[in-house]
Amino acid sequence: MRLRLGLLLIGTLALGALGAPLAQSWLGVDPFAPDLFNRLGPPSASNPLGTDDLGRDLLLRLLHGARVSLAVGLATALTATVIGTAIGLLAAWRGGVVDAVLMRLADGLLALPALPVLVVLAAVDTGRIGLPRGEAASDILRIVVILSLFGWVGVARLARAAALSILARDYVRAARALGASEARVLLRHVAPNIAGPVAVATALSVAGAILAESALSFLGLGIAPPAASWGNMLANAQDLVFSAPSVALWPGLAILLAVAGCTLVADGLRQR
Repeated sequence: MRLRLGLLLIGTLALGALGAPLAQSWLGVDPFAPDLFNRLGPPSASNPLGTDDLGRDLLLRLLHGARVSLAVGLATALTATVIGTAIGLLAAWRGGVVDAVLMRLADGLLALPALPVLVVLAAVDTGRIGLPRGEAASDILRIVVILSLFGWVGVARLARAAALSILARDYVRAARALGASEARVLLRHVAPNIAGPVAVATALSVAGAILAESALSFLGLGIAPPAASWGNMLANAQDLVFSAPSVALWPGLAILLAVAGCTLVADGLRQR
């Protein structure tokens, strides 16, 4: 039940994100063009959820924000999962010095205060290294890279613990005794058996990445306007919480539903 509900929430948000260009064409409104004569407008046929403080359509900006926030969450989670699983398997397989070095590196990253470090890294001027700043694609890439630097640690520790348990089992020892190569042991016996815990960690990583991107964008260090993300929509609405609460309500609700959906998916996968 939890898995289905989580998939329903995430699927609904994903469909909305994919359908953003179609909705924009249907409504005939540019969600990135200010319309100062329509500031904080009420819901209408052309603006189903009303407009923000610059007269931009809230519904379309929510849908375009979903494209950005979900892309950051999925890309970060997949990148962190691939890196973390590879490092965890390598540490469990090689053991000894390799295991000690990799796990001490993971411990060091865990010991760092994540949010302040993310804020410092996000504030670095990427223009000095040849990357454009202020474009949505480059901002997404920058945030994915920054979040992935820390996101792999939990997956690596989980993959290592699960792999060590699998490698100590009798059927793995029997496979080695029969002459199976190490690559076959890892790919045929270890990797499939750690897929469950890694999938749970991946679902939780999506939620964490969406929250982190929203926090960075809220602080002005994530997705730069006029591109829409749920975090910078909340940042624009922080002075309007009492005068126009719907401007802050909708992006906050979108973040809540996305994180709740990922958490429900993780719980559902854990129970299977």
